[in-house]
Amino acid sequence: MYSPKDETTRARMEEALTHAAALFSTTPTGAPAWGWLGRTIGSRTEGGHWLRVHCGETSKTPKIRNEGIALAEKRVSDKVSRPHLHDLYRWDSGEYVFEAELIDYIAQPVISPETPDLAEDPGLPDSWWTALRKSLDALSGAEPPRETIRQSWADRVFPEFLGIPAPAITERVTGHADLQWANLTHDPLVILDWERWGAVPVGYDPAMLYVNSLRVPTVADRIRVEFAHVLDTPAGRIGEQIALAEILQAVGRGWYAELAPLLRRRAENLTGVRPPAPAP
Repeated sequence: MYSPKDETTRARMEEALTHAAALFSTTPTGAPAWGWLGRTIGSRTEGGHWLRVHCGETSKTPKIRNEGIALAEKRVSDKVSRPHLHDLYRWDSGEYVFEAELIDYIAQPVISPETPDLAEDPGLPDSWWTALRKSLDALSGAEPPRETIRQSWADRVFPEFLGIPAPAITERVTGHADLQWANLTHDPLVILDWERWGAVPVGYDPAMLYVNSLRVPTVADRIRVEFAHVLDTPAGRIGEQIALAEILQAVGRGWYAELAPLLRRRAENLTGVRPPAPAP
C-alpha cells in the first residue's frame, strides 16, 4: 500500500482528516488509506460514505474550488461508472491547501493498490471490459474543465525521453487522464480519482492503461483488442506516444523500475527510434 513520505506528512494529513470529519459531522472508521506520497488520505465513515482529503502546496494549487470531482458531478454522465460526490470543503493553512470530499463508499477493492502498473492478471470478466468501454465512450462527450495534456509539455519532454520531436496534438477527447490500475476497481468497475480529468489526446486513456500493463502480456493484449478502434489510428498512436513519454519521465524520476525496459522497447517499436539512455 502507499504510505506517507515522512512522519511530518503523516501527522499533517491525519489532523486534516480529523478536521474534515468534524466539518462534515461524521467519524472515520477503520485504518486510513493513503495515496501517493501521502498527498491524500481517506477513510470510510460511520455514515456509510468515503471521506478523502487531498493536500497541495498553496503556491501550486489553483485558487478556484476543486474543479475535479465537483465538475465531474455536474458534467459527467451517470453512464460513467464512478463514485458520486455528496459534500466538498476546501480550506488553507498557510503553506498548504486542503480539499475534503465526501463521496460514495466503494466496497470492491482497487485492482492494484500498491502501484499504478499491473504485476499480475486480475482475471477481469468480459462485463468489466464492456463497462470500461462504455464509460470512456460516455465520458468523451462531457464538457472538459481543462486541457490536461499541453502541447508545450510534449514539446519539452519528447526529445528528452523518446528521442523524437513531439507531434502536433490536433485531436482531443474528454478523458479521465489518470487511467491506471490503482484507480480502477475489480468487478463491478468503478473509476476512481477525478482530480485530473479533462481534454486529452485521442487514445491517451486506453494507451495509459496499456503501457501500465506491459508486464502482463495477456492484459496488455486485451487492451489492444478492446481499444483497437482508437489505438490503431494515427491519432491513437500519438496518444500512445504521449502516454509513453509521461511514464518514461516518471522513470527518470526513479519510478517504474521493473516496467522501464518494457516501456523503452515499446517506444522504439512505435517510433522507430531508441529512447535516450537514462541518466545515471
